Amino acid sequence: MDQKDTEMNEKGVTSSTSGVVVQVREKKGPLRAAIPYMPFPVAVICLFLNTFVPGLGTFVSAFTVLCGARTDLPDRHMCCVFWLNIAAASIQIVTAVVMVGWIMSIFWGMDMVILASYRDQSIPQQV
Repeated sequence: MDQKDTEMNEKGVTSSTSGVVVQVREKKGPLRAAIPYMPFPVAVICLFLNTFVPGLGTFVSAFTVLCGARTDLPDRHMCCVFWLNIAAASIQIVTAVVMVGWIMSIFWGMDMVILASYRDQSIPQQV
């Protein structure tokens, strides 16, 4: 091997410095992939709504899909993604009685904020 490709560390183990990039992608189900990439303030409002009224923020986020918000389901029609979000909101409302929907609703809102921060990072800033 070439001196440039390998080097010895202090324990005497040879390590490669050529570097390999490994990309990891999260596999999402259809409901999770239907969460829209919204502007950050809208995502925070949806999180706030989901925290106090389970499913309401998810219901509001469904309408952002009709307004052109991008999702991780590019091959599905906008109306299909809208109805997936309505289904998620309905599940949260129905199961809120046993606290599962309320917890799911809060996590859903946190996912909205996380996706909004990714959206804001990927858009180039205009000067």
